[in-house]
Amino acid sequence: MTVHFIGAGPGAADLITVRGQHLIATSPVCLYAGALVPVEVLEWCPPGAQKVDTANLNLDQITAELSAAHGAGHDVARLHSGDPSIYSAMAEQMRRLDILDIPYTVTPGVPAFAAAAASLGRELTVPGVGQTVILTRTSARATPMPPGEDLATLGQSQALMVLHLAVQRISAVVAELVPNYGIGCPVAVVAYASRPDEVILRGTLASIEEQVREAGVKRTAVIIVGRALTATEFTDSHLYSVARSRETTP
Repeated sequence: MTVHFIGAGPGAADLITVRGQHLIATSPVCLYAGALVPVEVLEWCPPGAQKVDTANLNLDQITAELSAAHGAGHDVARLHSGDPSIYSAMAEQMRRLDILDIPYTVTPGVPAFAAAAASLGRELTVPGVGQTVILTRTSARATPMPPGEDLATLGQSQALMVLHLAVQRISAVVAELVPNYGIGCPVAVVAYASRPDEVILRGTLASIEEQVREAGVKRTAVIIVGRALTATEFTDSHLYSVARSRETTP
């Protein structure tokens, strides 16, 4: 019996890996975050599969479900929204499974920031403009951020920044970013990326707060800040340059 942690993607049911879909279809038990994982994904569960919504369960209760499935000899498809490598609380579940000696695997998924970039039609790393992406969040009602990971400190590099779980604090986010990025820095907010009800807002640090308020965006959104969002004048990359040698070594 194995617990399969699966990235279910940002929202669109078809933005899931072939491996992830196969594991769902072959697991008699499926644990999923009901508030975030699209219900269409559950249609891939085998007939008679046990489906458990973890939205209102605590860690002990989730662990108990995984342990019960293990005791019954059932594989588990443990679905997390986006990609489980960031902000999924997967690590604490794996720590519990290690203690219980329950095996697990991890299947990556499409993260929300990647789906947001696709919706914006932008590459986040642009030659000569920016080659670094900072993935972070704020800590209003979540676990406190570690020392040195506040927005003022992270923003000193002026690298493109993607903020998760922060749109409800848009006013504070803007105030913390302006000193490093400038009031005219390009910003985009993408809510429900890849879903039918997707919301895309484009502006600057001067205008984005009002746009968020008028659109009523309060959750399931990423904030992207950086010059790469609007860059048009940049050098071509070395990847496809005519000056690059493409000879292969025998």
